[in-house]
Amino acid sequence: MRSNYCGDLRKQHIDSKVQLCGWVDRCRDHGGVIFIDLRDCTGSIQITVDPDQGKSLFAIAETLRNETVLQIEGIIQARPADSINPKLNTGEIEVLADSLKILNAVQGNLPFNVSIHDEEPIKEELRLRHRYLDLRRERMNKNLRLRHKTIKAARNFLENENFIEIETPILTKSTPEGARDYLVPSRVCEGKWFALPQSPQLFKQLLMVGGIERYYQFARCFRDEDLRSDRQPEFTQLDIEMSFMSQEEILNINEKLIAAIWKQVKGIDLQTPFPRLSWQESMDRYGTDRPDTRYEMELKDVSEILKDTGFKVFSGAVSAGGSVKSITIKNGNQAISNVRIKPGGDIFSEAEKAGAKGLAFIRVRDNKEIDTIGAIKDNLNDAQKEALLEKTKAQPGDLILFGAGKTQTVNKTLDRIRQYIAKELNLIHPNKLAEQWNFLWVVDFPMFEFNSEENRLEALHHPFCAPNNKDLGEHDVWIQNLPKARAQAYDLVLNGLELGGGSLRIHNSELQEKVFEIIGIPLEKAKDQFGFLLQALNMGAPPHGGLAFGLDRIVMLLSGEESIRDTIAFPKTQQASCLMTNAPAQVSDKQLDELHIQSLLNDKE
Repeated sequence: MRSNYCGDLRKQHIDSKVQLCGWVDRCRDHGGVIFIDLRDCTGSIQITVDPDQGKSLFAIAETLRNETVLQIEGIIQARPADSINPKLNTGEIEVLADSLKILNAVQGNLPFNVSIHDEEPIKEELRLRHRYLDLRRERMNKNLRLRHKTIKAARNFLENENFIEIETPILTKSTPEGARDYLVPSRVCEGKWFALPQSPQLFKQLLMVGGIERYYQFARCFRDEDLRSDRQPEFTQLDIEMSFMSQEEILNINEKLIAAIWKQVKGIDLQTPFPRLSWQESMDRYGTDRPDTRYEMELKDVSEILKDTGFKVFSGAVSAGGSVKSITIKNGNQAISNVRIKPGGDIFSEAEKAGAKGLAFIRVRDNKEIDTIGAIKDNLNDAQKEALLEKTKAQPGDLILFGAGKTQTVNKTLDRIRQYIAKELNLIHPNKLAEQWNFLWVVDFPMFEFNSEENRLEALHHPFCAPNNKDLGEHDVWIQNLPKARAQAYDLVLNGLELGGGSLRIHNSELQEKVFEIIGIPLEKAKDQFGFLLQALNMGAPPHGGLAFGLDRIVMLLSGEESIRDTIAFPKTQQASCLMTNAPAQVSDKQLDELHIQSLLNDKE
């Protein structure tokens, strides 16, 4: 139906006869000559309809509405010098039409303007309800093509490194220790259920047992969890697993993968190796295991300095087993008022959202005198003041903010405040965002964390991470040392966002059984839930490890978007629903009967 794509035509095509198809982006009538911007997936080109070419042709052009599907034939000609559009790749040429054919007309009013010339913001709800129109817009078209380019770059790199792509099951078994599963009832096996995979974790490990050695997959994953701008109930991850490789070798090859993607997609040469930071150091310095390292304001533990102060908020926190930490805001005295830090202020509100009751603060004046409101200043002796200023590196004009209490809450509070203030004070300059790709490996995570609500240990990542052998010791003591061991786990962080993570895996069934026991899964239950894995580990399982990258999040960062919904063709809302298709939806009683399911919803109502 066409000889060329609209966006591919250039000056060298002048005098060529072409046949094009696309959508009417806009029409303009200039003194009896009609100009049509015809748009397809590659771009747009100007079509000129001259009444001298025929009255019937001109009559069709006069009726065209935006988004009409059109086929045209004509001759490429140079645009007059005064009408060249340097913003378009096709801006030096136009097509003089000698034939127009409407392939499909628009019926009714468009919910929003699709034109590439329209920069008016459109409410996301409206965009998602009419996603098929939204996809025609330049922004979404570019994002999906960038997504394709990202996948292609990753696939090319991995296949050149001898990885092979293998699909794993979508209908699988529900297992504990993860987010909430999406369940699928079985019609054939009455009363039994499949689960949609939260990740291909167990299957990719079994592929390693099966001797595949190097596997990858762009895997569809499903998690029934609370949603944010960077989460979806169904998402795509680049899943990778490999055998007979050390942690350092796995990190190195994945650095090369990321560098290849950034080079091919953005033309940026990333410097490798990426920095490494232990989990403990990351928590100590930034209060989080996914720190944004593009700016300073690192946390300083001042507990030792302030543990004996008469200010009970500080001394009480330390004596109760917590801590006192601070961040120093350069020139913060001028930028941040007391009102913002006190109850009712925006910074105070951010601290509350993180679980803190408030923030203490000190302002450093000339000659390094400190000034504050409340009892802090009067309860610090000269030695404590001097030590505090030395520890925090605070200078005249700086503002010091303090968090005191349980260390976990203090870390969470100051991490949130640090990020909030960095944006508030423009410490990350918008014009430099594209240049600041601060990749960081966070390594040496704890194997377990304590779940206070359930009064038990649980796996920090997942229960298949291998422990650090140095932390276990000899065979006669490894069981006692396991609960406090570090995992051979690693996360790749970019500008404060986790791009992906993974670990070396447990490839010994005895160790795997013990990990299950520690997190509250006794042996019989473990055999019921994971018997196939335990059996496989006894049949020559090689040392192996891998990781998974969030593809949607990578594309979000590469495209400069703020939500992964703008990198997915048909995303769900934050309520996990599709506005376009109205899914999820009710089903018929007949369908429920076939699945041996009875809905309790009507009974509750």
